[in-house]
Amino acid sequence: MKAVICGAGIAGLSLAGRLHNVLGWEVVVVEKAPGPRTEGYMIDFFGPGYDAAEAMGVLPWLEELGYPISGAAFVDDQGRCRARLGYDQFARSLNGRLLSIMRPDLELALRERLSFAVGLRFGVGPAHIDASTHGVRVTLTDGSSVDADLLVGADGIHSTVRALAFGEEQRYVRHLGYHTAAFTFDDPEAHAELGDRFCLTDTVGRQMGLYALRDGKVAAFIVHHATEPCRPDDTRAALRREYGSLGWLVPRALANCPPPSRIYYDQVAQTDLPSWSRGRVVLIGDACHAVSLLAAQGASLAIAGAYILADQLARSRSIEEALAGYERLWRPVITRRQRSARRTARWFLPASPRQLRLRRLGLRSVGLPGASRIAGTALAGRQRPYLRQLASVPAWAGTPDTSAQRPGRSKRAQAAKSSREQTRNAES
Repeated sequence: MKAVICGAGIAGLSLAGRLHNVLGWEVVVVEKAPGPRTEGYMIDFFGPGYDAAEAMGVLPWLEELGYPISGAAFVDDQGRCRARLGYDQFARSLNGRLLSIMRPDLELALRERLSFAVGLRFGVGPAHIDASTHGVRVTLTDGSSVDADLLVGADGIHSTVRALAFGEEQRYVRHLGYHTAAFTFDDPEAHAELGDRFCLTDTVGRQMGLYALRDGKVAAFIVHHATEPCRPDDTRAALRREYGSLGWLVPRALANCPPPSRIYYDQVAQTDLPSWSRGRVVLIGDACHAVSLLAAQGASLAIAGAYILADQLARSRSIEEALAGYERLWRPVITRRQRSARRTARWFLPASPRQLRLRRLGLRSVGLPGASRIAGTALAGRQRPYLRQLASVPAWAGTPDTSAQRPGRSKRAQAAKSSREQTRNAES
């Protein structure tokens, strides 16, 4: 069997690894970007994707690349903390199955785990699709074509595969009324002030978060209300207009804001399709089930969805049966997460001074007996069903209490580091 996967992001790389390593498929991955994405923001990685990463053997790489964040602090224009949330409280609600990692680093770990037998081509994407009951021919933007048994659209919320096979974007993408951005910059003083905290402005309608990275850089994460879904022509100028009146470290971040080509900028949106597959064409990740950053699990759900699709392809009698099984199992989980994200939007970014005060009050109450687990559950969302209820996983992986029992975690992380260094040396 052969698969063409369009999109070398989290979902596409996860599926490529499973199809080749477990099912023995021939896999070609094409990505329209000229190279791996370097822009992105810190994510809290937990839930079914954490279970899938453990089952896939990639978790030690993620632990190596993760960051020890002590907590989130909401600060005013003078940098004074108005409310905070300790990550230990969040982690306890997840039985410790949580890590913080930069999104590009997550992609790096998945990419480095790919076999050299998997074809990975950057700078090329799909231009035309000819589908039949027996397979798919994909004509690429460089004029070449690839025949395959399955075409997978893992190319994000603005999916070209979805547009070619299902219809125009506006039919399936729901703008939630926010824009988001992320970039990195050099500022040693800001780096020292942030330490191991994720600091966010305690503001209404717009919010900038800053955190320190290992390489001495500072990362900025930005989200604000926006009525129009379209991206501004000059993203740097737009950010400076939107956030120019804020205090604390924001002016320094804006002064060091890189050119638009180095800023990640997009709308906050969800995708909703009546069906995730059409013949031998299927969508995964944000292409079909974007939950938005408000749900805090986009990367986790992308990995888990890819894992479940591969599992269905392994156990089903036909590709069509596998695609139907994947959607039947996974869609209810996505529907719940999308609904939860829309409900919690006001907490994520308060739209009024009253909502801001209520968020402060809620965060301050977390320290009360029993409140930390309630708050963590509210942030993490409902974790059931666990991955093992939806797919085949190793006996030691994917349950809420295995991380403490799993032997040799530090040794496995060291082995992962050694393997990565050997791979780099071989490539050089």
